[in-house]
Amino acid sequence: MTPAQLAEIYAHARAAFPAECCGYVTDVVVRCTNAWQDPGRGTDTAFAIDGAELIAFARTFDGPAPARVVYHSHTHGRAYFSSLDRAVAIIGGAPAYPVEHLVVGVTAAHVVEAARFAWDGADYVEVARWVP
Repeated sequence: MTPAQLAEIYAHARAAFPAECCGYVTDVVVRCTNAWQDPGRGTDTAFAIDGAELIAFARTFDGPAPARVVYHSHTHGRAYFSSLDRAVAIIGGAPAYPVEHLVVGVTAAHVVEAARFAWDGADYVEVARWVP
């Protein structure tokens, strides 16, 4: 990930706050809509990429610039791969998509940290961390 891509993702996280942001990275950052809808859990603690945007994401894998990273923010300032993140990212013991995951910890004041997670054959593990 380039510094410019990280800056674009940080800007998205700040703009979406107090909701979680979400998107993916091909050669460029693609901002998506947080379409999460669950009366028991708000968009401040969960995300879902909108249906049409999810289809566009999936289609990148058949094109010249496949998605390499899916990103989202955590609105309490911590960047970690939560149990819900794992449950959504892993299907049948393997990654649902061949991508890494970037989590941005953001608060009302600023981006606190970001961390990238990659599949190690058994689970997602942290492979990079940034403190802006």
